Amino acid sequence: MTEAQGFPAFPAQRRSTQGRSWWARTWVQALEDTSLDADQLRKGRRYANSGQVGTITISPGRIAATVYSPDDTFEAVVRVDELSDSEWRRFLDQVAARAGHIAALLDGEMPHDLVEAAADAGVSLLPGIGDLDPSCTCDGWELPCQHAAALCYQVAWLLDSDPFVLLLLRGSSRDDLLDQLQTRSQTAPADEADDVGASLHDVLATPVGALPDVPDLPGKVVIDELAVTGIEAPAGFGPTLLPLLVLDAARRARALLSALLNGTSEPQRLDEWQDAVRLAADFPELSDTLATATGRTEELALGIQAWRYGGAPGLDVLEHTWTPDPAELARARTELLAADDELTIQVLGNQLVLGPDTQLRLDHHGRWHPYRLVDDTWTPTAPATTDPLTALAIES
Repeated sequence: MTEAQGFPAFPAQRRSTQGRSWWARTWVQALEDTSLDADQLRKGRRYANSGQVGTITISPGRIAATVYSPDDTFEAVVRVDELSDSEWRRFLDQVAARAGHIAALLDGEMPHDLVEAAADAGVSLLPGIGDLDPSCTCDGWELPCQHAAALCYQVAWLLDSDPFVLLLLRGSSRDDLLDQLQTRSQTAPADEADDVGASLHDVLATPVGALPDVPDLPGKVVIDELAVTGIEAPAGFGPTLLPLLVLDAARRARALLSALLNGTSEPQRLDEWQDAVRLAADFPELSDTLATATGRTEELALGIQAWRYGGAPGLDVLEHTWTPDPAELARARTELLAADDELTIQVLGNQLVLGPDTQLRLDHHGRWHPYRLVDDTWTPTAPATTDPLTALAIES
């Protein structure tokens, strides 16, 4: 039987109650879509951020915590349906059929597309509208009340750090799940194993094949020899820079190969300017050469800073504005005001302007980039984050 687990109380902090991970955001969406009282949610966010929720106990189908108010204490509980035995069997069939899922679980990760695998088996891992059943010992009639809402928001924080909390809620711990997969791989008939593909036993026991023979390598070419072929080295290019370019090419080749083998998206294609910024950010030794080649010395310095904080999306928000979903901006604005109702926030495209010298800029991947006005130039000041409150706190 899966046992209950306790999680230490969160201290008071300024943190987004929307969650940073996809799992947490979906959990919060289920909570907020179910609620009919936005005021209780707002109060719940304040309770969550003020450290008034005690130790959280999670067991199959149940979340519980003591919530402390200035005048009293209340016991908040949220119930979620456990998966039935037949649902677990169907879910395990889907997981066992995908070696990538097994390998990720062994590494302590829960793949994003595990939800899709569960859905294919007719199993819902994440809750939807009406799937959360909150209760509380307070006199409030709202579902959820502010105390149960605070508990749910903090559960989203737990999901950010450990998505396996979701499996525990549904009735199985990570260890239980892996034990069942191990048992299946050892007892499944041979023909069944062939049908479902690589099993856990396959992943752990398949020997590594022999490596291919090393191919003949072409001879080395030094810079001085290029003149014989009529090829002139670019200005500023010399033997000290060649190893850096070789290293960069190897890194990009590895990223492409990893995407091909794992079925993930390929690295973003870059134009000439973006690639120059990327190279200068990764290899400062190339900065002077690239600045001369592009003729954009000042822009390159600012671009390097943006790239180091946010990659290609960071460079994009430095140079361009766009119009995101108004709901995304509204959620961020609400979170910021819930933390500090004296803030003055102006929306300009994908930018939230907070006073005369502070901005938060949203990229196309849902991350916020903090900016500060320095010598009349808007300058990125810290790494991007999906949490606008964290971005503002870092910037401050």
